[in-house]
Amino acid sequence: MSFQLTCPNCGRRSVSEFTCKGEFTPRPLPSADLSDWTDYLYLRQNRRGRQLEWWYHRSGCQSWFLVERDTTDNTQHRSYW
Repeated sequence: MSFQLTCPNCGRRSVSEFTCKGEFTPRPLPSADLSDWTDYLYLRQNRRGRQLEWWYHRSGCQSWFLVERDTTDNTQHRSYW
């Protein structure tokens, strides 16, 4: 399915210009135990509905940014640095 994303730098573009790098997860503190780091590295929520994701504009400005996207219908709600 094709849809469009809005890059904070370049504006609205086809999703084929971007690469999704997964959902945003807050990084644990350096003092966190091994199980917290394991969860951070390997486990994902994979939510149905709105989720915050990392995207990379590989065919444009080559910038990383966050997108709040609804996974049920691929509608974008906002994007920002």
